[in-house]
Amino acid sequence: MLFNRYPKAVLWDMDGTLIDSEPHWIASERELAAKHDAVWSDEDGATLVGMSLPDSSRLFKEKLGLPISADEVIEQLTRSVSKGLSQEIIWRPGAKELLKLLRKNGVKTALVTMSLRSMALQVVDAIDFNAFDVVVAGDDVIHGKPHAEPYLKAASLLGVDPADCVAFEDSISGILSAEAAGTKAVGIPNVMRIPSRDDRILWDTLEGKTLKDLRNLFK
Repeated sequence: MLFNRYPKAVLWDMDGTLIDSEPHWIASERELAAKHDAVWSDEDGATLVGMSLPDSSRLFKEKLGLPISADEVIEQLTRSVSKGLSQEIIWRPGAKELLKLLRKNGVKTALVTMSLRSMALQVVDAIDFNAFDVVVAGDDVIHGKPHAEPYLKAASLLGVDPADCVAFEDSISGILSAEAAGTKAVGIPNVMRIPSRDDRILWDTLEGKTLKDLRNLFK
């Protein structure tokens, strides 16, 4: 591997990293819980951040004892969140700007999300430039985050070595996935705290970050 160079690709988590969609998810979870005379708090919602939809929906159903299937939970939550995103997409600080800079300089990019492909494409279509070379969504993989499969698949589709990629994540589940895949994983905590450790890269924000900051990750 060459050192002090630009990454071959940058892999982006969506919810909480590229866009601030967690309020939509928590509001949708609370609404669905209320329909079944149950209570769902912000703290409850935070425990699901970064998980695959099958896993998070199963836990949601089990915790509240809902009389509907996990697939029905996924369908209802996704429909509600998609409606919210159609009304407003809030971009995380600096994310869209850095993404545009990467594209301007010919760096490959992938969106790696545990949301359904339909929702991922809804966000991609809302970006006013060609933002991603590939999209890997929750329904494109067998094993969701924290398993390495989503990031390994993205790197494979891009034709690059995961070790030559930077991955941006906001959750512990997500950063474990990116680390397991062998990427240069960068945590930008949002709703959840990402535990620090000697070999983990954590940034407060993407705001003001440039290609130089990405190159410095490979020193």
